[in-house]
Amino acid sequence: MRLYEQRYLNAKKVETRTRHANWEHGVQIAQTICPKVSCIRRILYKFADLSRHNSTMGNYIVSARKYRPTNFDDVVGQHALTTTLKNAIAAGKLAHAYLFCGPRGVGKTTCARIFAKTINCLHPGPGGEACGECESCQAFQAGRSLNVHELDAASNNSAEDIRALIEQVNILPQMGRYKVFIIDEVHMLSTAAANAFLKTLEEPPAHAIFILATTEKQKLLPTILSRCQIYDFNRMEVNDIVHHLKRVAEDQHIQYEEAALNVIAQKADGGMRDALSIFDQVAGFAEGNLTYAKVIEDLDLLDYDYYFRVTDLLLAGKVPEVLLTLNEILNKGFAANHFISGLAAHFRDLLVSRDAITLPLLEVAEDVRQRYGEQAGRCALPFLYKALRLTSDCELQYKDSGNKRLRVELTLIELAQLANAAVPTAGQGAKTNLQPVFQKPEASRRTTPQATVSQPQPAPSSAVAPKPSSVAEQKPTYGAPKPDPEQAPMSTAPYRKLPETLSVREQAIRKLQEQRQGSQVQGPEEHFGNKAFELSDVRYVWMRFANQLPTEETATAARMKRMEPQMVDAKSIVVPVENTMVLKDMNKIKGQLQHFFRAHLDNGEVSLDFRLLAPEEDDHAFDPQALLQDFKQRSEGFNLLHNQLRLRRG
Repeated sequence: MRLYEQRYLNAKKVETRTRHANWEHGVQIAQTICPKVSCIRRILYKFADLSRHNSTMGNYIVSARKYRPTNFDDVVGQHALTTTLKNAIAAGKLAHAYLFCGPRGVGKTTCARIFAKTINCLHPGPGGEACGECESCQAFQAGRSLNVHELDAASNNSAEDIRALIEQVNILPQMGRYKVFIIDEVHMLSTAAANAFLKTLEEPPAHAIFILATTEKQKLLPTILSRCQIYDFNRMEVNDIVHHLKRVAEDQHIQYEEAALNVIAQKADGGMRDALSIFDQVAGFAEGNLTYAKVIEDLDLLDYDYYFRVTDLLLAGKVPEVLLTLNEILNKGFAANHFISGLAAHFRDLLVSRDAITLPLLEVAEDVRQRYGEQAGRCALPFLYKALRLTSDCELQYKDSGNKRLRVELTLIELAQLANAAVPTAGQGAKTNLQPVFQKPEASRRTTPQATVSQPQPAPSSAVAPKPSSVAEQKPTYGAPKPDPEQAPMSTAPYRKLPETLSVREQAIRKLQEQRQGSQVQGPEEHFGNKAFELSDVRYVWMRFANQLPTEETATAARMKRMEPQMVDAKSIVVPVENTMVLKDMNKIKGQLQHFFRAHLDNGEVSLDFRLLAPEEDDHAFDPQALLQDFKQRSEGFNLLHNQLRLRRG
């Protein structure tokens, strides 16, 4: 065997000498053929210099190959799996076929090579590791071992390739005890190739061991799975990748920040090979000093400071500043969906930071972990739950949205409104009370003078409720509306027994109203502020109440949408109604409506009343005779048409 190795080395030396001599010979030939072309010599020498330069650069090895583990103890993040393999080797209980499956870059092929090296070691160590010094280990490390055969099933997936592999199985190993056949990406084999491989895989020779590696186990035939011992490789954790990158950086004498390595580990998504490739890329850009700023610049990532800033603005309800921050992010070249996806991940990290049990799920640097803990303390849990739902919905709707930026902006506005709204307790109907997005100047918040408001004459039966004597300056607690104490006797009047002739729908509506009034009988008195409001605010709150009514009260909601509330003065609201029946129905929910207005207008002195429309005001109050007479007066040709067709009143 040593004779063959010496011949191989001599052949390599001859090849090297021949390659260097060919450059001088090429120059001589060029001068003989074309002596007048003086640039030929310079060109050839230039290529010779490039060749020598490339031979020098050939000494560089990427970190993913340079720091590939050579024994089981060096494998990162797969302790349980490597321990099982070492114990099996030490006990001599080796299977004839193994299946290594898992994500990319987690060490499947590396462990297969270490396994092949270890089982052929002539002097294995006590812990089940290869010695690394025997002739078999040396040949394996030099890449000249004849006991290991690797096949890439992605490019060699035909039945002929498998038959050629089967022919090599019967050849005994020249050194060691086993011949190991590593088939990578085995799920790419064709159906014919997989079927041709089944018999050999089930009953191979005693010296043959097959190791199959794949990233998609579900694509393999069940007959192949049943013939293998299956080992599932885990996705590597961020902390494990960071620790390994620290060792690599120290070995290469590269200064680093832990936050920078953490970003690289998160970008790798659980793959060590991807992490080392990103590390080489960023190290070349940073010139020996890996900082957080340089890493996010080279990888084109959005700084997490933006997410902290946006969250603070949302909690403060500063919608204009939030929109300006979004515009700044978009101007830097980041897509809006990239930002909203990162914001959703930020809310998730805030959620897991609130509890010590879920704190290990936060895979960030220590200084960033403290920032998350501080900001999570200022975020309510219901806000985080709803924020996650809103951002997730925005991600799903982003692709189909016609105006993508507007879609993201509306989500941010809703988040700001959600942060300012109080959260209802369990069991209550959760209704988000939205606040004004842009604050009006104080000069423009004056109430409309009485002279400009048409003051209707209320009906004698419905008088305006008196104003409360005093109101405490306190923010309302938004939730289920409660009746005003002054209107409680009207809203809690008992209903008569339901007649048997009522329909199922009417009975459900009546029952719902009874339950609502029953919940309004008792409850602590609430106090509101004394903010000024305008007629537009009144109509907005009116329509909002109508839209929040349940489906059982669709008719009431439709009537309310046709009504137009009016302001008698700065604190009094009067709503004209069509007839006495509607007046009776609206008086039943008068207390609830008044409480709703006080809460949403933040004014405890608001009073609400209803009145009947006068005949001249009611556009819907007419009879057929009056309508006919009015039409006759307005149409000159009606009488002519009436006489010609001899129409009669039926």
